[in-house]
Amino acid sequence: MVKSIISNVPKDNIVVIGNGMVGHHFVQQLRAKSPDTSIRVLSGEPRLAYDRVHLSEFFSGKTADDLAMTTPAEYASLNVSFHTEAWVTTIDKVSKIVTIKTGQQFCYDKLVLATGSYPFVPPIPGNQQQHCLVYRTIEDLYDIQASAQVSKIGVVVGGGLLGLEAANALKEAGLETHVVEFAPQLMAVQLDTSGGRLLRDKISALGVEVHTQKATQEIVAGNSCRYRMNFADGTFLETDMILFSAGIRPSDSLAKAHDLAMGERGGIVIDDYCLTSDKNIYAVGECALWQQRIFGLVAPGYTMARAAVSHILNGESDKTLKFQGADMSTKLKLMGVEVGSIGDAHAKTLNALSYTYENQPLGLYKKIVVDATQTKLLGAVLVGDTSDYDTLLQYALNAIDLPEFPESLILPSTGDADPAIGADALPMTATICSCHNVSKGDIVTAIDQGSYTLSSVKSCTKASSGCGGCAALLKKVVDTELAKRGVEVKKDVCEHFAHSRQELFHIVKVEGITSFDVLIEQHGKGLGCEICKPLSASIFASVYNDFILQKEHLGLQDTNDIFLGNMQKDGTYSVVPRVPGGEITPEKLILLGEVARDYHLYTKITGGQRVDLFGARVEDLPDIWERLVVGGFETGHAYAKSLRTVKSCVGSTWCRFGVQDSVAQAIDLENRYKGLRAPHKIKFGVSGCTRECAEAQSKDIGIIATENGWNLYVCGNGGMKPRHGDLFAIDLDTKTLVKYIDRILSFYIKTADRLQRTSVWMDNMEGGLGYLQDVVINDVLGIASELEAQMQNIVDTYQCEWKTTIENPQLRKRFRQFVNSNQKDNNITFVQERGQIRPATEEEKNTINIVERV
Repeated sequence: MVKSIISNVPKDNIVVIGNGMVGHHFVQQLRAKSPDTSIRVLSGEPRLAYDRVHLSEFFSGKTADDLAMTTPAEYASLNVSFHTEAWVTTIDKVSKIVTIKTGQQFCYDKLVLATGSYPFVPPIPGNQQQHCLVYRTIEDLYDIQASAQVSKIGVVVGGGLLGLEAANALKEAGLETHVVEFAPQLMAVQLDTSGGRLLRDKISALGVEVHTQKATQEIVAGNSCRYRMNFADGTFLETDMILFSAGIRPSDSLAKAHDLAMGERGGIVIDDYCLTSDKNIYAVGECALWQQRIFGLVAPGYTMARAAVSHILNGESDKTLKFQGADMSTKLKLMGVEVGSIGDAHAKTLNALSYTYENQPLGLYKKIVVDATQTKLLGAVLVGDTSDYDTLLQYALNAIDLPEFPESLILPSTGDADPAIGADALPMTATICSCHNVSKGDIVTAIDQGSYTLSSVKSCTKASSGCGGCAALLKKVVDTELAKRGVEVKKDVCEHFAHSRQELFHIVKVEGITSFDVLIEQHGKGLGCEICKPLSASIFASVYNDFILQKEHLGLQDTNDIFLGNMQKDGTYSVVPRVPGGEITPEKLILLGEVARDYHLYTKITGGQRVDLFGARVEDLPDIWERLVVGGFETGHAYAKSLRTVKSCVGSTWCRFGVQDSVAQAIDLENRYKGLRAPHKIKFGVSGCTRECAEAQSKDIGIIATENGWNLYVCGNGGMKPRHGDLFAIDLDTKTLVKYIDRILSFYIKTADRLQRTSVWMDNMEGGLGYLQDVVINDVLGIASELEAQMQNIVDTYQCEWKTTIENPQLRKRFRQFVNSNQKDNNITFVQERGQIRPATEEEKNTINIVERV
């Protein structure tokens, strides 16, 4: 009977149950090393592998397709058979057959369980109601999105890594967000008490209310909201949605039902080769238990996948990889807050010693844990600033001897020797990319075999293609190794110009070139591209401050600059007037409201202290801006690589802690530098005291008031890779402050690379902060007067680009949806949400409730 069944069952060398990130990595590794092995993937989800690490980005605009790690076409090209919604019901270990819920059967030589984990939902009465959800899969995201549309308040149960990611998702979805945690602090596994306290303060400051030491007893009907959570201490919290993210449990029920060895508290027991108790079955990822440990990060799962592939292909030979545990260090950004944890963060090692640095005004906490001899780093905690993470991780992973004074690793820079580790100091065994287990030696080998560019090294080794956290370190290693071999590290902007941005800037300025045609004819080749054209336009604007829509410049601009507004996902544009320093009169507020009402625009107050209006049709832009300009507004340059905003607190005028008039200073600075075109966007912040309400130290130019004047911070930024600014000078009077800023920004525009933020510019500058201080304060290059004159020319020739545009009838004609028609684009449709419009989804465009545009 068995033989007759087997004869009708497809024969596969390898069957993989599960197609999460780890299961997909296993498939990639096996196919790369064994092109002919037959592979079949059985995915329980209705889709192939996707990036769970970045799930929260779904709520900031990414789609399921954006998160996808593979496609059916790609698997077909790799000759990988796959089935989605293929839940495995039975495993016949004797006949080596698996059966899925449809009754289909598949034979295997080797079976790989990559079933992952499932979210733990505490056994709380009432936890199965409609808007009590979990945060784990793409389908969960759709459920959360649907619930958020009919909810105002959301609660996340769980304050660990996953819980805070889930809280970020609710916040991105527009809900008032709370986090409820049973433990006394957030991220108790990764952070010590002080780090957890600071993280709570920072997240609370972002508008997420944190409730620790709360045990939920029941979920019942609420009064003002859909639900009420009753806590063991007698308090309660009302909410419309509850998102459980209280940890994970290994998805091991299939293995347990078929008598594979299990851990006492769950998990499929594996050995160093990721073999289970059955010699033909492997387990990898979060379902696997190795030496009583479950590894809940993707990087260890990838390492397991590689070990399993190695054993399948090589058996127990000397060249077979073994899984020997994994580093669980993490660096992440939670709702804009930088957090890092390395090794023994809680100093549990016998005789371990700790050094701590805490700066409460700046919201920084750093701790390193060292051994009894104070020569080896055992662990670290970083909250508020993870710029030291890469250096500390290399000290810990490679047992590198600590400097004489270990505290120098976390103390603010004093201008002395930098304790950071250069690429040369790293041993060949140093792990550069933990996601794909790429060592420095692997990178060196790739270069020796002919990979002479960063992109080719990435392609060859897969380094930095996982979470991307190693990108900066990878570039340092590659550049250092190429330099050793005498290979020039080129900085050509594109194939049309064999020059860096800095070199093109000097060519334009020295030779007085004012058009792209002349520039490419004399110093380039070809017709130009989408890289060099906007770059040249930016340089012309920085040097000459010409109107960007002049005929000779018009063809160089990207879409945002052409229409003087940011194009949105549905083809409409944003309208962002400048609000210097965040100060605005009631009349101007009323005007913004009237324009938003009359043109049916979505209205949002931003973190940059402005009011953004979204959903404007291209043909409406001139009329909208005509009303705004008449009312006293100017363009806010939200579409440009230029000064965006100067954020301020209320300063000494209103605040009892303020020591200087930060509002007036912010307004003066914004009016001075508005319209300044640069390699990248620039943001300022001005705080009236050291309480730092304007968050100045996260800005390109940060100014904090003191009793004696102003402290100047430089080259900070938020965004994808946040960085605190460095203290540049203290107790400056306003005249000196402005002089220094003029010089800094002019030098940045003169020397930075294309699309390079000020933070990266200074970090890559030989000599760093000290050199910049010498150039600006001590004038070691003798160019201070030139830098000031360059800035004064920009200030003197400023024009509001929208004012110039609406006064020119020919330019106004360009703002039409269709060249030969005044008709509107019927594809642009909106739906109502929270009393305002938003772009309709493709599904919604075919339903009712579409908001017609006037």
